[in-house]
Amino acid sequence: MSFANKTVIVTGAVGNLGKAAAKAFADQGANLVLVDLKRESLAAAFGAESASTLFAPANLLEQSGAAGFAQAALTRFKRIDVLCNIAGGFRMGEAVHETSDENWNFLFDINTRTLLHAVRAVVPHMISAGGGKIVNVGAFAAQKGVAQMGAYTAAKGTVIRMTEAMAAELRDKNINVNCVLPTIIDTLDNRAAMPKADPAKWVAPADLANVMVFLASDAARAVHGATVPVTGLS
Repeated sequence: MSFANKTVIVTGAVGNLGKAAAKAFADQGANLVLVDLKRESLAAAFGAESASTLFAPANLLEQSGAAGFAQAALTRFKRIDVLCNIAGGFRMGEAVHETSDENWNFLFDINTRTLLHAVRAVVPHMISAGGGKIVNVGAFAAQKGVAQMGAYTAAKGTVIRMTEAMAAELRDKNINVNCVLPTIIDTLDNRAAMPKADPAKWVAPADLANVMVFLASDAARAVHGATVPVTGLS
């Protein structure tokens, strides 16, 4: 499970899961390229950059933003071994027939367009280098439609289908593409939004990050196109 001398890109790095993933990979010796919208936010979350940690602020809704972080990774570390597509978001919605263009576009942009831009920027370099690992973040709820979550489950369902398609396309290139499917993640925001719920039944960010580390490791080299449920401790 060692990632010594390997370069791991984490998008959505400032979020709860992004921070947990960054720590988990750092604990295994990885060089980190941390991607989020603003350098100030990255500095607030992680402190100063270091020899093994590079901040790469980027707007992933623009292809140029993704191209920029990929080039930054190659310039500093000369390689890209792992891409963790964590950038994304959740929003409850209306009934499907009442869904606004704004809500639909927001959820597809933040969950699928960011992923598309990231893999466009990174996969060609992985192919040239002879391999790599990509880990996406879907949602356990997206395995079927849910009332008032039509746009969200459609977007995260698209992430699942993109993962499966990429896995089929890239396995012969020695690139593994897999996806985690968490239930509710235990964050301060979720605790505030659902004060009567039992967060002990939710998924701790560190536990989800550990699954992502496994999927990005050589221990998972035979795993392609998996959608791994991560549903908490009970």
